Amino acid sequence: QVQLVESGGGLAQPGGSLRLSCAASGSTSSIHAMGWYRQGPGKQRDFIADITTAGLTNYADSSDGRFIVSIDNDKNTVYLQMNSLKLTDTAVYVCKANSLVDYGWGLNEYHYWGQGTQVTVSS
Repeated sequence: QVQLVESGGGLAQPGGSLRLSCAASGSTSSIHAMGWYRQGPGKQRDFIADITTAGLTNYADSSDGRFIVSIDNDKNTVYLQMNSLKLTDTAVYVCKANSLVDYGWGLNEYHYWGQGTQVTVSS
């Protein structure tokens, strides 16, 4: 019951920057964390970063300090600022949302994925 739509991907040169956005809709009040993954051509989907609605962040070592994740709870949108882009950053970047729903007898956790946005880094 959560829909995610990514935007902001495109073509960038090595050393350039891009800012990705992921807007959530639907049962957004259940979301407690959102994050970003990426999948390069012929590669596994890898975790990049996530952030809770309280603003706590977690980054993969592979980000090398070049990425910043942020969230705007009022807009139900998570962002990924990517700086100093490398050729190896070329991938489909996918947004993820984690939600918790309390039905009274227990908690259910749900995971939602966007369709992804292509990022191509090329000189």
